[in-house]
Amino acid sequence: MPEAASLAEAVDALADRFRSMPQSRLLGAVPGHPSRAAAALALAGRLATAAQAAEGAADGAGGPAVPPREFPDAGAFAAGDQLAVAGHDLAAALTALPAQALVPLPEPLGGPAAAPAVLARALAEVAATAALCG
Repeated sequence: MPEAASLAEAVDALADRFRSMPQSRLLGAVPGHPSRAAAALALAGRLATAAQAAEGAADGAGGPAVPPREFPDAGAFAAGDQLAVAGHDLAAALTALPAQALVPLPEPLGGPAAAPAVLARALAEVAATAALCG
């Protein structure tokens, strides 16, 4: 899925914004989150969960054999790096799948979806977080 490169690019741009934010902005509250860093961490966690599900689909295992792993909070100053890692993991996992492969997302992420829909949702979530965090 060559379009997955667009996810890596979008995540890199947002991660760079978080990396360059001063502490006062990183720790500033935004709607729905106690801080911008928390919003980035929440997005990174959703991207990581989707990547885990996509990797399970690529392995032919029908999804992750265990519940989604908890995404660690490495602190406000690591939010950009954590976002980049999770986004690149999802882009790589989607690239390895056939175009219409079914990704067994957990119900909190909307349930099973075709790989292009997972990519579209991830791109929309990155854009929404970018708009939220200014």
